Amino acid sequence: MKSNTISLPTQKPLTSGRITQYVLGALVLGLIAWRIISVVFIEARYGADTWTRFAISGLILGGMYALIAIGYTLVYGILLMINFAHGEVMMSGAFGGYFVFEALRSLKVPTAADPNLNFLNAHPVISVIIAFIIGMAVASTTGYFLERIAYRPLRGAPRLVPLISAIGASIFLQNAAQLLFGPARRDYTNPTILTRGTGWSIPIGDSNVIFTYTGVLSIILSIGLMIALFVIVQRTKLGKAMRAVAQDKRTAALMGIDVDDVIGKTFIISGALAGAAGVMWGLHNGLVYYYIGFIPGIKAFTAAVMGGIGNIPGAMIGGLFLGILESVGPAALGIDFQLKDVIAFSILVLVLIFRPSGILGQVLSEEKV
Repeated sequence: MKSNTISLPTQKPLTSGRITQYVLGALVLGLIAWRIISVVFIEARYGADTWTRFAISGLILGGMYALIAIGYTLVYGILLMINFAHGEVMMSGAFGGYFVFEALRSLKVPTAADPNLNFLNAHPVISVIIAFIIGMAVASTTGYFLERIAYRPLRGAPRLVPLISAIGASIFLQNAAQLLFGPARRDYTNPTILTRGTGWSIPIGDSNVIFTYTGVLSIILSIGLMIALFVIVQRTKLGKAMRAVAQDKRTAALMGIDVDDVIGKTFIISGALAGAAGVMWGLHNGLVYYYIGFIPGIKAFTAAVMGGIGNIPGAMIGGLFLGILESVGPAALGIDFQLKDVIAFSILVLVLIFRPSGILGQVLSEEKV
């Protein structure tokens, strides 16, 4: 006979260590909340216009972090490894866009009104499109060969081995870029219509807030690319194959899916998104050099962990949240703005301690653990 009793799931007992963890977490959150209330409301150090500038800057930065974080998430979802060379893939895309702008700037298209006019300023929209296409293509190629050379031969090795390979690949790409392009920082030459610092002026409070053209372009492209990726993963044949391979490689292979081909295309897609973020970074911040991808790459990894590594919507939310928090955090806490990196990496530590699965983390099967 079937039993009529209902078995309730067992809960883990609260140990002294777990209780201490909760108490410390509550104290930290309380101190942070008290500091924010003191700086924002009691001292009122900044007005509404300044907070708006911080929020806009964070949203722009967060969109770039989200695009890079999605690359970490895609690779982890399929290979269960962290591609620590992904920041250097973004750097290669930034250099691709830089050299496109330099080439188009040197290409003269003289007119009667301006005999010194170049292609970059004569056709700015076409120039920006070409820069993004080339930057994304360079980054995609870098990501593809990175998988073929550094990761595919180690497919069956213990997880620590490809992780070490990824760190080595990161160092190799940094030094290769330094040897090829030199250690000096290069200025991104934008088209005139995308001159940095210019944009739409909107009155907020007692002053005007500028929505820069480069910032608006970055936000729109970031959102568009994230939506496009979500549609690809959810609605296309390739997306179904990617989800199948992420779930179970052996079963996917038995169903006729070319696992190596899907993994290669995953690196191409993640590289394209990182390359787009690299071109946006150059357009908005104006600098490119061999080390430009390292810090954004690590912060994007923080965003991926925050959102839930392996979860695409989580990476998007984590990137946007981290960008805004990094921009608004120092002002809200009343600390030096040079400490924004401390805030980002402190968040990584706190997330790993109190919620390792992230904001939208998924419960992994035994086979994935």
